[in-house]
Amino acid sequence: MTVFKSYSKINLSLIVIKKLRDKLHEIQSLFCLINVNDKIEVIKIREKRDKILFKGPFAKDVSSSNNSINSLLKLLRKMKLISNFYSVVVTKNIPVFGGLGGGTSNAIYLLKFLLKGEINNSILSEVEKKIGSDTRLFFFKRGFLQNLKKIIRINKKYDLYFLLVHPNIKCSTSKIYSKIKKYSKKTNFNYDKIRTKSRFIDYTSNNRNDLQFIVEKKYPIIRKLLKDISFERGCYFSRMSGSGSVCYGLFNSSKTAKKALNKLKAKYPKFWLSVAKTV
Repeated sequence: MTVFKSYSKINLSLIVIKKLRDKLHEIQSLFCLINVNDKIEVIKIREKRDKILFKGPFAKDVSSSNNSINSLLKLLRKMKLISNFYSVVVTKNIPVFGGLGGGTSNAIYLLKFLLKGEINNSILSEVEKKIGSDTRLFFFKRGFLQNLKKIIRINKKYDLYFLLVHPNIKCSTSKIYSKIKKYSKKTNFNYDKIRTKSRFIDYTSNNRNDLQFIVEKKYPIIRKLLKDISFERGCYFSRMSGSGSVCYGLFNSSKTAKKALNKLKAKYPKFWLSVAKTV
């Protein structure tokens, strides 16, 4: 048996440029992977059918038949890239429908394992069509998504500390994107703006998530939650990741993030909260 982690991502910024012909949207996003992760256990089996099991805190939110693991294995067999069948057990610690990319992450980390990292653009394009447009993000620990096909790698690592809050709202990515009425102007990424940690934080603080207003309008608790996070000591800014509904605050240390978690846990006892760090 092989066991590995499947990391989640945070969108530090997200602007929507335009709607594409294939019904997807062109976006730009500064992102990073964080240590909130699912655990994946894989073993080759003799049966002629895959055995896929989800367990853990968010397993109930995953379809047993229509999920990214099942879709990936079927696709790889159709492409004749694998011939064996597998038992895959996923411990779901990443909130589902939260904007952290958990489902895509599961598929991509399994893909890396099965193909031993030998993934060319042709394979990636087919996987992308089946799994989702955010597949490329999980090949980078941090970067700037310039468009759906190009990511600028950020080699400089800054230890960033986050408080994450999932308000038990399941956001449908397609429905959130369907509500977009106004598009943003495309930007050119300037590496000089993030050359030091203080510049990086200033740059991200002055950015935004274009989808946040749409979600706040539909779910007013998101606006209140983001405001409460931003008022906590040591918080640089608060924002929503992806199409939601996970909200986060970027903090100046793990200590201040943990203190904020304890305070907000008392205020929102039914919400999922976690302190996270860049990987």
